[in-house]
Amino acid sequence: MALRRFLPGHQPRGKVGLLLVNLGTPDAATPRAVRRYLREFLWDPRMVEIPRWIWWLILNLAVLPLRGGRSAQAYKRIWTERGSPLMAHSLALGAALGRRLGPNGAAVEVAMRYGTPSIADGLAQLREAGAERLVVLPLYPQYASPSTATVYDAVGAELSRWRYVPPVVLLGDYHDHPAYIEAVAASIASFRAKHGDSGFLLFSFHGLPEASRREGDPYHDQCHRTAVLVAQSLGLASDQWGLAFQSRFGRNEWLKPYCVEYLAELPKRGVRAVDMVCPGFAVDCLETLDEIAHENRQVFLDAGGETYQYVPALNAESVHVDLMAELFRPFLESAGDA
Repeated sequence: MALRRFLPGHQPRGKVGLLLVNLGTPDAATPRAVRRYLREFLWDPRMVEIPRWIWWLILNLAVLPLRGGRSAQAYKRIWTERGSPLMAHSLALGAALGRRLGPNGAAVEVAMRYGTPSIADGLAQLREAGAERLVVLPLYPQYASPSTATVYDAVGAELSRWRYVPPVVLLGDYHDHPAYIEAVAASIASFRAKHGDSGFLLFSFHGLPEASRREGDPYHDQCHRTAVLVAQSLGLASDQWGLAFQSRFGRNEWLKPYCVEYLAELPKRGVRAVDMVCPGFAVDCLETLDEIAHENRQVFLDAGGETYQYVPALNAESVHVDLMAELFRPFLESAGDA
């Protein structure tokens, strides 16, 4: 999605600024920091689509007081010496990509949609670095309105304050890009080579309300497309893998099957060992490290399962850097720098 178009022969050919945008994270694993982060995150109208005044009451009188403390405890379980895993992995990925593409005349920055460093900060850093064109990549392989589109909203809002807006390209999903499929499949194969193959692979994606499908969000179909392509790349038969959606919130129906229900049913089908992978997450975060790797493990074991393995996200591994470089390559080539 391009914000501006230029006639052939009139493309600026200077340094390209590349902005990687992830969801965000609290600054600390404390109730106060978590509530501050959740307030910004959950107040986004794309995140919760109900009348604002009703949601304001629910958010401030129920969700934040109750969820802030519980979420802080969960963050404490995954917090590291470098802080939040999502932040640490995202910054490491950006630094590695910067080293890879820097000689080609590219500047790379990392921003968070919610929290810090903000999208405004990231764009400003690229402007200070002398970028004459901007390319923004939301780190969400599958497009969804509450994730990808809200990055577009924030980029547009910030650039509306600039006197001069350079050419800007907003990249969308890359759910079936060959380099992405190859990277995810290679990561799974490498993990299984080191830790053993459980025999069944479950793809789990973040959930969305079921209504999102009726309203035109392609997320559900893109998740399925990703899983099918990765399973094919790994040579898996149809009975060797499955797909589910995690992190249901509220009482409304969400995309099914729900991950916890799927895991509880697997032992009844004779599947007592499972490898979990979450290819919708570019880097590991609270949702993968606590909900999937910790809480859902117990769900499976309590249901009669015996072996449960979580395959880490791509994080800042070399295959992920290769993928990012491939996604940005056309823009570097068009600038005459590659």
